[in-house]
Amino acid sequence: MAARWAARCLRAGREARRECRVVSCRVVSCRVVSCRLRACPAAVASRDRARGGRARPGFVSTPAASRLTSEEIIQMRNELFTKEKERQLSLYPRIEKIEVKYTGKSHPGSLLIMNKALSTPYNCAMHLSEWHCKKSVLALVDGEVWDMYRPLTKSCEIQFLTFKDEDPEEVNKAYWRSCAMIMACVLKRAFKDEYSVNLVKAPEVPVISGAFCYDVILDNRLNDWQPTKDNFISLTKDASKLIYKDLPFETLQVEAKVAREIFQHNKYKMETIEQKASQNMEGIVTLHRFGDFVDVSEGPHIPRTSFCFQYEITAAHNLQTNQSELIRRFQGVSLPVHLRAHHTVWHKLLERSKWLVTEEKIVEAEAESHEEKGGMEEEKTLSI
Repeated sequence: MAARWAARCLRAGREARRECRVVSCRVVSCRVVSCRLRACPAAVASRDRARGGRARPGFVSTPAASRLTSEEIIQMRNELFTKEKERQLSLYPRIEKIEVKYTGKSHPGSLLIMNKALSTPYNCAMHLSEWHCKKSVLALVDGEVWDMYRPLTKSCEIQFLTFKDEDPEEVNKAYWRSCAMIMACVLKRAFKDEYSVNLVKAPEVPVISGAFCYDVILDNRLNDWQPTKDNFISLTKDASKLIYKDLPFETLQVEAKVAREIFQHNKYKMETIEQKASQNMEGIVTLHRFGDFVDVSEGPHIPRTSFCFQYEITAAHNLQTNQSELIRRFQGVSLPVHLRAHHTVWHKLLERSKWLVTEEKIVEAEAESHEEKGGMEEEKTLSI
């Protein structure tokens, strides 16, 4: 009797393994004591169709099982970004040439013959000198601020911007923006899969405010969590790994419907997409990517993550509760590889970056920045 029972159990086990994955199974004295099975969704669907749609008790799908993990969401967005980029490239089956005139100080009047929709300002810099490749942060294309890896679409005039220019305002904005995006990537991957992490937005913060920011909504179960010093050290290490990889920042302009598909799992990004699309007649939204991480960002951004040198994530402040969800503002500070600071100065910058950056402080910092810029222009005029 016991032998027949054991044989039946073993046959049942073999049949179950054909459509399920065995998590744990213990057999004692020819008697199955416990067996926990996790159904394979495809196998369950096939089996239920064979039974005329009757579902077997014990296999019930739950929202937790259907929710994508942060890593799966990142990979999905990355694949959709790549697919759209390839589609846009296919619109130019024949390579067309454009003329790019360099109007900078070192090689004025240089005329470069480049490829339409393929060549970027960085490719132009490669034709000039190694200095231009290493020092250029942004480009000015017909007077418009341009990413170094954003393809050129027509004949134009070009010059390059660096951190040591007389007026580095646009470069500083791009640097702060890129530092915030690196932090967003770190935060999206920092928590276990069971906890949801929703990236809300990166406030446009001037450098003079002392910290770059990114607003995040964590899982409700983490509302009482207060990051420790060790937590910030761990987050900073993750950011340093991204910086060390020397990843380029890519840009892609897409239709709103494409952006909505890419960010379908984040309602806050969907709101941002609608807002950005409404600001132009074509309904175009600008996305940026470094590595496999994609975000909604007008840009421009720095060329590569390795342009960051000293970098730390330093604070997380609780903001207002929005529809029963707690918004946290994570903050950090960084200096580029071209502008390194002594450790005593760096320590002071770290302490200042921990202060909460509010909207009021952002407005004050912007006003102060404009006043300083106006004063510099006035002094320049008087000296002339």
